[in-house]
Amino acid sequence: MRDASLRAEPVAPATLTVVGIDAADGPSRPGLAEALDGAGLVVGAARHLATVPVPAGCATVTLGPLAPALERIARAVTDGVPAVVLASGDPGLFGIVRRLRAAGLTPRVLPAVSSVAAAFARAGRSWDDAAVVSAHGRDLRPALNACRALPAVAVLTAPGAGAAEIGAGLVGWSRRLVVAENLGTDAERVVETTPADAAARVWSDPHVLLCLAEPADDSPTGADATSDATSDATSGAGASAGAGMRRDNQPAAAPAGGWALPESAYAHRASMITKPEVRALAVARLRPRLGRLVWDIGAGSGSVGIECGLLGAAVVAVDRDPDAAALIRSNAQAHRVDVRVVTGAAPAALAGLPEPDAVFVGGGGPGVLAAVAERRPGRVVVTLAAVDRVGPAVTLLRAAGYAVDGVQLAAARLADLPGGSIRLAATNPVVVLTGERQ
Repeated sequence: MRDASLRAEPVAPATLTVVGIDAADGPSRPGLAEALDGAGLVVGAARHLATVPVPAGCATVTLGPLAPALERIARAVTDGVPAVVLASGDPGLFGIVRRLRAAGLTPRVLPAVSSVAAAFARAGRSWDDAAVVSAHGRDLRPALNACRALPAVAVLTAPGAGAAEIGAGLVGWSRRLVVAENLGTDAERVVETTPADAAARVWSDPHVLLCLAEPADDSPTGADATSDATSDATSGAGASAGAGMRRDNQPAAAPAGGWALPESAYAHRASMITKPEVRALAVARLRPRLGRLVWDIGAGSGSVGIECGLLGAAVVAVDRDPDAAALIRSNAQAHRVDVRVVTGAAPAALAGLPEPDAVFVGGGGPGVLAAVAERRPGRVVVTLAAVDRVGPAVTLLRAAGYAVDGVQLAAARLADLPGGSIRLAATNPVVVLTGERQ
C-alpha cells in the first residue's frame, strides 16, 4: 500500500513572486504581467519600479535598507496579499532569494538571464569551469584572492569594489580581464584589458568582471573587445598562466576551520581517534573533493571521513559498534557534514555500498583490506599500529594491482613541565600505507 505521507498534494498559489528583470526584456519580461496582475505589493529598486507597469493603487516599496522591506513583504504574505519582488537577472545568484528564505519566506522565482551568464555569453566563452564570487557589500579580499588562485572567475562588483580595485590587486599576476558594463542596455560595453590598465580606468556601474588565466583565442565579441588596445598585451601572459592550472568546475574550497583538527574537535571514546598528525597525511592521500566518494572503514569517531566531507567529498562511514555509529553521527552534525553511517562489521557491511573513489581502512584485518581491494577503488589508505601487519598488507595490495608506498609517523607533542619547562610527549608511531591502482 502506498504511504499516505507520500501522497501528492496540490501546490497552493504563490503569494510571493520574485521576478528577475533582464534589461533587454524590461516590461515585456515573460511572466511579469501575470505576476503583477492582482498584486497588492510590489518591491524593487527605483529603476525597476520605474520601468514596469505597477497596477494602479498597488502599494510599492523602493529598496534601500533591506530589513524594512523584508518586514513589509512578510506582513503581506501573512495577510495573504500577493507580493511581487523585482530583481536584476537571476535573483537566485547572489540575489534576494537567499535573504527571503532566511526570513522564512518561500517565493516563486521567475529568473532572467544572470549578469554572469550574459557576461560569459558576450565573451563567447563557456563558464562551467568558472567560480562565481561576489564583492558586493562585502570584503573585497576573498574575491580578489579567488582571482589570484583560479583560472576562471566571475566577480559581481560594486562601487569601490570593481574592476579598478581588482585590477590593482592583480598586478603581478598573469591574467586577462573582461569587464562587461551596463549589460543589456544601450550603453553596454565589453572590454578586454590587463590588470594594470583596469586599475587606471573609471568603470561604469553596474559591471561584471571576468578574470581569466588562459590564451586570448576565445576572446570577447563585444563592441569594444576587438578594438581595445590592451587585448594583445595579455595574450602571451594568459597562455603561460593558464596552461598549468586546473581546468574544471570544482575550484578549491578548503573548510574555513581547516583540517587535521585537534582531537578536542571530536567526541571520542578513550582517545580512540585518528591523531591529527596521521589524519593530515591520510586525508591528503585520499584526495577528497567534490564529485568523489570516500569510504571510512572502522571509522570510530568519524574524524577522517568528516574531514573528507569538509573538503567536498561524499562519505560513507562504516563501524560495527552502534555506539561508535552514534558518535560519528553526532560529530558529523557538529561539523555540518552529511555522512552516511553504516552500522555493521566489514567486510559484510560493504556489500551493496556504492563504488568508492578512495577508501580509508582504519580498522579490521586482512579480510577487510582484501574486500576493499576487490572493489578496485583508485586509492586505498591504511593505518597500522602493529608492525607485523605491514608486510602482509603491502603484499595483499600489490597482488591486487596497487602500487604501494608507506611511511611511519612518530609525532612528539609539546607538553608543559612544572617550573615553565617544556618536554616532548611522544605519541604511538603509526604506519600509513597508500595504494594507488595501476
